[in-house]
Amino acid sequence: MDDDPLPDPHGEIERLEARIEELSERLVSCRKFILAGRIAVAGGGVLLIALLLGVLRFDPTAMTAAVAAVLGGIVAWGSNRSTAQEAARDLAAAEADRAALIDQLNLRTLH
Repeated sequence: MDDDPLPDPHGEIERLEARIEELSERLVSCRKFILAGRIAVAGGGVLLIALLLGVLRFDPTAMTAAVAAVLGGIVAWGSNRSTAQEAARDLAAAEADRAALIDQLNLRTLH
């Protein structure tokens, strides 16, 4: 027979709530980096188009910066998007686990 006591549902709920908070913070952080990536792509793209159309005087440094902004923005946007999707899946699973544990407690509604 297994001598380990059943896990304390209250402690498990607290652990899940801490995990939910951590995942929520990660999602916020990812969303900020996604926004920064989008801004970098847009800004770099506008600068690149302005340089190519002659709206701005051609400068190799500005061209390099524009290409770097577009490529860096794409990388930041994509990697943080996949991290955010993973965190959202983990968050949904943790919230479902927490809800299941709360349902097992058979709490009464007070009137």
